[in-house]
Amino acid sequence: MKKIFFCLIIFGELSLYSQEKKIDLGEIRGNFQVDAQYYNKDSLIGAPLVPEKMRAAGFGNFLYRRGKFSAGVRYESYQYPLLGFDQRYRGEGIPYRYVTYSDDNFEITAGNFYEQFGSGMILRTYEERGLGYDNVFDGFRVKLKPFKGIYLKGLVGKQRLFFSLGPGIVRGVDGEIHINELLDSLMMESKLQIRLGGSFVSKYQKDEDPVYILPENVGAWTNRLNLTYGDFSLEAEYMHKDNDPSTVNNFIYKSGNCLLTTLNYARSGLGISLSAKRTDNLNFRSDRTETGNNLMINYLPALTKQHTYTLAATIYPYASQPNGEMAFQGEFTYKFKKETALGGKYGMDLTLNASIVHGIDTSQVIPYIGYESPFFKIGKRKFFHDYNIEITKRLTDKLKVNLNYLNFFYDKDVVQGLSGFGVIHAHIGIVEIQYKIQSKHTIRTEFQMLHTKQDEGSWAMALMEYTISPKWFFAIMDQYNYGNPNEKKRIHYFWGSMGRNFKNNRVILSYGRQRAGIFCVGGVCRNVPASNGFTLTVISNF
Repeated sequence: MKKIFFCLIIFGELSLYSQEKKIDLGEIRGNFQVDAQYYNKDSLIGAPLVPEKMRAAGFGNFLYRRGKFSAGVRYESYQYPLLGFDQRYRGEGIPYRYVTYSDDNFEITAGNFYEQFGSGMILRTYEERGLGYDNVFDGFRVKLKPFKGIYLKGLVGKQRLFFSLGPGIVRGVDGEIHINELLDSLMMESKLQIRLGGSFVSKYQKDEDPVYILPENVGAWTNRLNLTYGDFSLEAEYMHKDNDPSTVNNFIYKSGNCLLTTLNYARSGLGISLSAKRTDNLNFRSDRTETGNNLMINYLPALTKQHTYTLAATIYPYASQPNGEMAFQGEFTYKFKKETALGGKYGMDLTLNASIVHGIDTSQVIPYIGYESPFFKIGKRKFFHDYNIEITKRLTDKLKVNLNYLNFFYDKDVVQGLSGFGVIHAHIGIVEIQYKIQSKHTIRTEFQMLHTKQDEGSWAMALMEYTISPKWFFAIMDQYNYGNPNEKKRIHYFWGSMGRNFKNNRVILSYGRQRAGIFCVGGVCRNVPASNGFTLTVISNF
């Protein structure tokens, strides 16, 4: 902390000096956030006793920029991590600091940085605070544009592991060619837009295993293509990874691969999207012994719709299966025009979406290799499906309605890595109503029902939000597990929240019960334990 305060004092003095002499010495920007929770024991929902009663976590970003130079630091503090986050985050420190010099065709960064190659299936580092996820690099990165239409990247570094670094060293290069820019005299005005790309990433980790002879250098490469022609676009990327025995794949010496393709069509209110993905043994980490969400080099998105409504998003969300899956998704969107039979006075939006995920077809082979799998053959075991329809309709100038129906197939044993739960069939219905009372006063309600005869049975949820723009917002919610086969667990999960905006600041206070479950973002998930108590969040930007 002393280093941060010293830097701020120096920057402040420079700023005052610059005002007197009218010299541009740059600017400082940043943000703060503090989350604090006070816990009550609640044996009815399984909320544990928290000895400290209150836990808090917070961070502050300080960013400086002047001309071609930028630098920044982030201070983080976890006064005992909040429930649901990895307890190894305990403590405080500066896990993020960097210096960058950037010119028109050149950029170099020393310190911490986030990066993504292509779709991210070979390399992606990012931060998602809701998951307690941060796999940022610590090292060097260079970006180059040697010629018009050619973009190059290179990096080397280690990944963050809480307040330390993982043992593995990651090296990577990425290149992309924009054909239309490269051949601008011939193709700049063409309807056909072409981008080609490729990446190579390797990791080094010393072999200290007393049983296995493990590869210390593991390489992976990708090729990708992006075509656009008029209303059509096609994206395709293929990745291959050398054999990489690890805890996640039970130390088999088999190479891995992934193919991801997406075809889109969009034109005047009509949109069609078709996607397919095959993944085989593609757990890729800078430490072969880590599990969970730690030290992942690559990112495998779930090829399923990312829902925002509570019952659809938190009870049976799908998590990507890096050891093997074949996934397909299709989406059709159509906007019915105004003054038509279905569009009426204000028009209407319709979305149809379907996704299905199976395992890959495998057969046992010699020891240590594990299995072989035909590339285009779909496995017999189905992991998940989600068939849904969404209709959005404005009825008056003040009233808007959103209707959803979802049909789920969820193999809980596979998706959550459990045993004994089997397959869950669920139907979800959602009604959202927004009503604008006055120009700055809006009320929004949600009514959700999840029906299933398996697992914990059926759920109902009701939510009401009241917003006085731009300063105040209030919300109350109840989730009720009315169909639980154990009558003692037919519990109401009440929750209330209020908040206020003060220019660049926001304060949110909430109280209630948190249901135990799974929280996912883009196919990456974490377990959320049951809790009961107050939560205070303070956010500030400067």
